[in-house]
Amino acid sequence: MPTADLVITGAHVRTLDPRRPYARAVAVRDGLIAAVGDESDVRDWRGPGTEVVDLAGAWLTPGLVDSHSHPVWGLDLATGLDLSTVRDLDELRAALATAERTNGWVLGFGLDHNVFGGRPVDRALIEDVLKGAPAFLRLYDGHSALVTETALKAADITGPRTFAQRSHLATDADGRLTGHLVEHAAMDLVVAVLPKPSYAGRRARLAELLSSMAATGLTGAHVMDLGDLDLIEAVAQETVLPLRLGFHPWCMPGADERALEELVALQGRGGRHWRVSGVKFFMDGTVEGGTAWLEHPDCHGQGTDAFWPDPAAYSDAVRHLHRAGVRTATHAIGDAAVRHVLDTVASLGPGGRLAHRVEHVESAPDDTLERIARLGVIASMQPPHTEYTQADGSDEWSLRLGEERASRAWRLRDLRDAGAIVALGSDWPIAHYDARTVLATARTPRGAASARAGLTGVQALEGCTTHAALAAGEATVAGRITAGFRADLTALSLDLVEAPADEITEASVALTVTGGHITHRGI
Repeated sequence: MPTADLVITGAHVRTLDPRRPYARAVAVRDGLIAAVGDESDVRDWRGPGTEVVDLAGAWLTPGLVDSHSHPVWGLDLATGLDLSTVRDLDELRAALATAERTNGWVLGFGLDHNVFGGRPVDRALIEDVLKGAPAFLRLYDGHSALVTETALKAADITGPRTFAQRSHLATDADGRLTGHLVEHAAMDLVVAVLPKPSYAGRRARLAELLSSMAATGLTGAHVMDLGDLDLIEAVAQETVLPLRLGFHPWCMPGADERALEELVALQGRGGRHWRVSGVKFFMDGTVEGGTAWLEHPDCHGQGTDAFWPDPAAYSDAVRHLHRAGVRTATHAIGDAAVRHVLDTVASLGPGGRLAHRVEHVESAPDDTLERIARLGVIASMQPPHTEYTQADGSDEWSLRLGEERASRAWRLRDLRDAGAIVALGSDWPIAHYDARTVLATARTPRGAASARAGLTGVQALEGCTTHAALAAGEATVAGRITAGFRADLTALSLDLVEAPADEITEASVALTVTGGHITHRGI
């Protein structure tokens, strides 16, 4: 073979290629895997310009991929005060009382619904400590926010509004706006008047974020929004993106044929390590926010509506995109939402297999699991979300669903046992992007899902490699270490398959390689 650009040796290689499951060395040329072999092969691969990396016994796997993330849009979501460690209302009030102002505003993110202890999310609980400052606090789920009266006034919001999508401005029994903005259209009213970071600041934060992601072993992410393609393009022209990014612009209720054709036209736009490669839909919201679409109301009498006021219009949009060869991913948390996605894919016929995804699937009855597998719908799931629940059922997610539905939490292993493809991710910034945490919690789910069997070590690894590649339509070029596949590689200090789950989160990342470029070096 021609001289390699990069040779990795001294490794325990898990290729996930059934023809050769294990190896000791890998050669890379022009961004692709050129050869897979043993230590004795290395001398034939080396040349004057070859970089040789000795992993000294570290474990090399196909590059880890986050199958659901928001690395560009998330820069705006994860702005201001990090409230993710706040556990009760007293802690929240204390944090807000001393919070820094951004152009006079208090901005925060990661606020857990459980902080309110079952009380309605209401600005009256925090306004006194803010002393009149406008505030915009995103709840952890990314589907709602709490704002103050001065923030409402800044956005010229004086009463309820009507939206094309299922979204609303919450009010109390007297019709007073509580400041709880539910779903995207409601939040966007205030987002429009928030202080905006500089372009240079966002650019620097993006570069730093992607490098930090690569330092956890990530080589790619399925981006579930359009982000800012101009920003991505500018950064990609300056440097090699540490992660390979596949963007899925949103299709929202009210989209007409022209809007759908614009989404089709966006497909394929890209550059080195980034590309528009699908479309994202929302079929519902979140359990905690009362906007998950359920077959029976939640314990507050909510959750009976789809995000699309006309669910049939959603199905028509998916069929339009499918005919154009566009892959889709649909946010569906509640059982009714998941069922409608499956009905839609079933209407596509055999051509729908492994071309469409359902995101989250937080609570699903038995028949749904079998149907996901039979229809070839890819289940994209985020194991770290289980940490927002409690094993004793005292959290808002469990209380809203009730015992029976909460017992069906995050059925990762059940889906795999049914024969489904299960791609794993973090949903950053909803949960931390660390790939090691995704793998560990997939094997040992937390909270409401803690009584369930987790994935095996190899199933978890597949969720971030071979199954992630299937979810992206890239199974013939990615997800395995084999000649001709992309040189996306991750090396850690321990075996992701055999090591105990609790040790994985502490594993050292020895090397991350994306497209043949070393993006993180820990050795």
